[in-house]
Amino acid sequence: MKKKILCTALAVATSSIGVTVAPLATAQQLALEEIVVSARKRKEDMQDVGLSVSAMSGTEISRTFARDIKDLAFISPNLIIDDTSQGPGGNAAMYIRGIGVADVEKNFEPAVGVTIDGLFIGANSGALLRSIDLASVEVLRGPQGTLFGRNTIGGTINIERTRPTGEFGGKVRAGYGDYDNYWLDAIVNFGITDDLAVKLSAAKNDQQEGYFENVNTGDDEGMIDYESYGINLLWNATDTLEFEYTYQNEETVQDTPPLVNMAQPDTLFCGSFGFCAQSVSTPSSGDRYKVTTLKFEPTTASLSPPPTEIVTSPIADLIPNNDDATFDAETHILEARWEINDSLTMNYIYGTFETEETVVTNFAAEPVMLFGTDRPAEYEQESHELRFTYDDGGAFKLVAGAYFWESEYDIRLRSWITFSIPDTVVDIPQTTHQETDSTALFFEADYAFNDNWTLTLGGRYTEDEKLSEQRGNLSTEGDDPSEKWDEFTPKVGVRYRIDDDAMIYATYARGYRSGGFNGRVDELLSATVPYDPETVDNYELGFKTEWSDGRIRFNGALFYMDYQDKQEEIGLPSEGATGQRISVFNAADATMQGLELELQAIVTENLSMRANMGYLDSEYDEFTFNDGFGIVDNSGLEFRRAPDFTGSVDATYEWDIGNGNAWVRGSYRFLGEHFIEQTNRPELENDAQHIVDLSVNYTTNGLTFSVFGRNLTEEDGWAHGLNVSGLWAYASPRAPRTWGAEVVYNFGDN
Repeated sequence: MKKKILCTALAVATSSIGVTVAPLATAQQLALEEIVVSARKRKEDMQDVGLSVSAMSGTEISRTFARDIKDLAFISPNLIIDDTSQGPGGNAAMYIRGIGVADVEKNFEPAVGVTIDGLFIGANSGALLRSIDLASVEVLRGPQGTLFGRNTIGGTINIERTRPTGEFGGKVRAGYGDYDNYWLDAIVNFGITDDLAVKLSAAKNDQQEGYFENVNTGDDEGMIDYESYGINLLWNATDTLEFEYTYQNEETVQDTPPLVNMAQPDTLFCGSFGFCAQSVSTPSSGDRYKVTTLKFEPTTASLSPPPTEIVTSPIADLIPNNDDATFDAETHILEARWEINDSLTMNYIYGTFETEETVVTNFAAEPVMLFGTDRPAEYEQESHELRFTYDDGGAFKLVAGAYFWESEYDIRLRSWITFSIPDTVVDIPQTTHQETDSTALFFEADYAFNDNWTLTLGGRYTEDEKLSEQRGNLSTEGDDPSEKWDEFTPKVGVRYRIDDDAMIYATYARGYRSGGFNGRVDELLSATVPYDPETVDNYELGFKTEWSDGRIRFNGALFYMDYQDKQEEIGLPSEGATGQRISVFNAADATMQGLELELQAIVTENLSMRANMGYLDSEYDEFTFNDGFGIVDNSGLEFRRAPDFTGSVDATYEWDIGNGNAWVRGSYRFLGEHFIEQTNRPELENDAQHIVDLSVNYTTNGLTFSVFGRNLTEEDGWAHGLNVSGLWAYASPRAPRTWGAEVVYNFGDN
């Protein structure tokens, strides 16, 4: 009876996403590759894990021609990844099940975690990982507060790169695409001794022409030049102890990310100064890929030492600023793995991640500078994780450990405004320094009562402490605020194994996102009063099945999430120097519920496919705050970046030809209509989007030749947008249609 129910669900799912699974009467020896995930900090078959997780292997990833992880967002339902274009280096807006953060400021903690080789990346800048040697990508949906900790209330994207093999081999990839984009990557493996293996990597991706045309200068904008290099060492010290060290250096030089002006008549810059979008869907430039922005800086910008309070200069003294934006990142990861005995393993992971960035922006996105900024910033984090895993092959399994975290963030912000005093540039210096310390103890245990029933219990206790220092226009000197919080995030789950090919599970889990202090302030109150943590309780029922001797994999889940004390970044008018402020309030409670279905199949000997569908119903139960004039009730608004439906279909057809193998891959992704900004401004709404990619490939004798196209339907939906406190609105579209050709050479033992 249960199998019959699951068959019915399969038929419904495939019809809803437009996929027909062909009869599977022949070639029964074919089977899907087993997917091993580390979603619970230990290696498990994905079909045995009682949580919603999507995963891709390294082979699948390489066939997508992904330049960073936002190109892999199609692998999971209810997942949106965009670049906010607010800063250099790729500033991630990641949303799972409608939960996420889209802000460049690093005082806003992530809501979706990104973990790379066991290292949690604690900032949105730099989270759009670029790499040639990804071994796997896992998307864990729902709060992961037990094993991955704070700031994973939406979920976690868990990324692993390949490890050194110890054998000589590697690959080189070279390609060229439109917008004068060329790339060259390489990795090489070799052994120094029988016990010491090395992997070297290097990459360059230079897009010399941008997607945008500046109608005032005639130049294109959006150039990005990315370079990286790294080393990965693996030392087998003994038969039971190994050490792995990874170093990665990344450097990016690029144009300031282009923006377009979407100001409407009810905003100051449009209503009073005449800088208006042409409609709610068309920017002032007339096209989403045309910009009018010119960058300037006042003569006070070069004052030495920099000013510590507001200074002014005549608007006639503004000079052009043609500086590139820069983003540099450096990562160190050291992991020790010790098999203490046949049942007990210890893992210790030490990691650091440091970034340094510079960018000058005219946020008004017009040829005059009404609101410009200079934003040099540095971020650094350091973490230690000590973890023990017990598994003797019996009924009881355990993962337990401790976690320590430190981070610092500095920004020397200069805001230049010309709309408040006639013919005058007001130069507003504001320096922010913030520190975070976090400590946690965690465990997650399984107990199998018999071959069918398994109980999971887990929990994590976290203590956070934050310090904020503001200097410049508004100073907290002498009374720098600090605050402490603590939270216990439990997990309870049960799964029932129907037979070797089917499992159902039920899970309750809590997620916790840390509180903090506003780092971008325009009044003393918002600098000194902290906002509290937010929590999400997730209730989930799911199933995982395989059919036709492993040729079809069909998984699904129903979920209900209770969102409490939701942090909202709210733009408000201010009597301060900039005329606006973005403050954070614990302003909302909300409910999310939905359905997720995933399908993988080997349809015929030549055709394989994967598909998913997500349905999300998200609504505010309460969304109220005090704007200084009274209580504002936004409870009727829709969640941002939370379309009702998402889905994708990805199919590959391959065949032997000559001395090699050819394949064609096509993918389709659907995003339902959604807002990208929390006040639901119509100028910052996306219609439904249909995104199509296609590639043609041939491989022979270690060489692979490919031609590919992305966004063939030329969807120009907004990747990001912001209504700035009623002053104006700006936005940035997703990348247009692009094409490219590349060749990959695999050599040696690779």
